[in-house]
Amino acid sequence: MALISSYPDYLPVNDLDRWVGTNSTNGSTRNFTAEQIAEYLNINGKISISAQMIFKLVDAGTPANGQFTGPANGVPIAPTTTLEVSPLDVSGANTVAFMTYLVSNDILISEQNNINNFGHFTITSYTVKAGNVYTLVLVPKVGNGNFDLNKFYDFAVFTLPSQGSPTFVFTQGVPATTWNILHNLGKFPSVSVINNNNVVINGEVTYIDNNNVQLNFSAGFSGKAYLN
Repeated sequence: MALISSYPDYLPVNDLDRWVGTNSTNGSTRNFTAEQIAEYLNINGKISISAQMIFKLVDAGTPANGQFTGPANGVPIAPTTTLEVSPLDVSGANTVAFMTYLVSNDILISEQNNINNFGHFTITSYTVKAGNVYTLVLVPKVGNGNFDLNKFYDFAVFTLPSQGSPTFVFTQGVPATTWNILHNLGKFPSVSVINNNNVVINGEVTYIDNNNVQLNFSAGFSGKAYLN
């Protein structure tokens, strides 16, 4: 056999280009296409992508490592609210700490090699149940396509640039010196206040907790508060 370096370079690589290799089980010689190698790397999570996990959708009572269950074959992705997920993804990585961290944040679930089958969700809870399986509770935002059994899905952190930081608008309809605002932003937001003439009014801001704030003014008035 000639030296490999004596063969001409060939670009670009095509899906059906082949390599010769050795079977790790019995030592026999095999050949592999570029497409087969790419599929192996993808479905086994051999290429690490930050903030992304891979799971296979199966029809089983309890998902094994690297699997998730819940949706039936062919059901729409968009309205999904609950998944049962293995703590390990297909690469064998434990995802529990990261999934727990993502609660209250957005996630994109999309079928590998078919991005048109996707769902954009907010994670509301991630809790362990019997059998070391975790229940992922979701609030649907938008989606397209249907779930297909035995396909692999990417679970990835996802925030659209246009989303930005949400703004909560509170309207005080009756003149008052104290405004109590429940905003549910989960943080201590910045606050801007205007009266009914669109004049900025300054007052005292007291953060009760991450979801409630109290505004106090020297004189009563009605208007709006913008929190973000």
